[in-house]
Amino acid sequence: MAIQTATSDNLAVAQEVIISTLLFTMQELTPCQNLVQPFTLPKGAKQITVPKIGTVTVANLTDGVDMVDSEDLAMTSVDLTTGEVGAKVILTDKLIRQESEDMFKIAGRLLGEAHAKKVDQDIIALFAGLNSGTVLGANDRFLYMRNAGGCVAFAHAKLYPSPVYVVHHPNALYDLMSDSAAIGPTAAGVYRGDGLEALAKDFWKITIAGVKFFEDGNIAKVTGTDAGYGAIFSKQAMCHVKSLAPTQETERDASLRATELVLVSDYGVFELDNGYGAAMYYEIGAALTTNT
Repeated sequence: MAIQTATSDNLAVAQEVIISTLLFTMQELTPCQNLVQPFTLPKGAKQITVPKIGTVTVANLTDGVDMVDSEDLAMTSVDLTTGEVGAKVILTDKLIRQESEDMFKIAGRLLGEAHAKKVDQDIIALFAGLNSGTVLGANDRFLYMRNAGGCVAFAHAKLYPSPVYVVHHPNALYDLMSDSAAIGPTAAGVYRGDGLEALAKDFWKITIAGVKFFEDGNIAKVTGTDAGYGAIFSKQAMCHVKSLAPTQETERDASLRATELVLVSDYGVFELDNGYGAAMYYEIGAALTTNT
């Protein structure tokens, strides 16, 4: 009987299928990651320092009169670092000998879904702290069109830099879509998005005054309520920093007659500008499915 090792052709195929499936799944299941500012930590660097310049005031001038006052740039900065996350899959010799590509795809999809969920939940955890913790909406309130429009007006009044997005639970977006049904079947319009944002198109539900609304099932209920924190935010409000894309190593376990496939990535998520976003606290309880 042939003994499979970590350098066998069969295992190499398994690794390639798992990794490619993982990366594809991550891309398909990370709406939040695709809506925030991306950064890549260069090799050999410990952190990225992102400067932020405050606002200045432009004054009226009088002909022939020198300008006396000068403006303070009020520069601040945010330090961005990363941390490792990982998972392990054990591939037995018997599985590898059978060369079941479907099994490898399943393993890759499970790992991809787990990684995507981790990144998404890390970004969602930032929502409640946006706008210095000031929250739009309230417990027992629904994301109806009037409330959604108020959140958009809030963002416009605060001069959030474009593009501006809303991310909330599918049940909250269901309430919004149901409430907007009277406007007509074309109310949602046609999706238009470029770059990373285009990867989130499957999560888009509606656009209101230029703000795209995306659904995300990873938003959880606040303990003791049926409400959860979504957010309205400029792309410049938060960021995802990548140091290492998911990569793999193998380790042979002879007594187990198997090989461990270890997957590791290195990333971080941060607020870039707290003032360019706000949490949206609305009901996300299950929608009725028995209406007549």
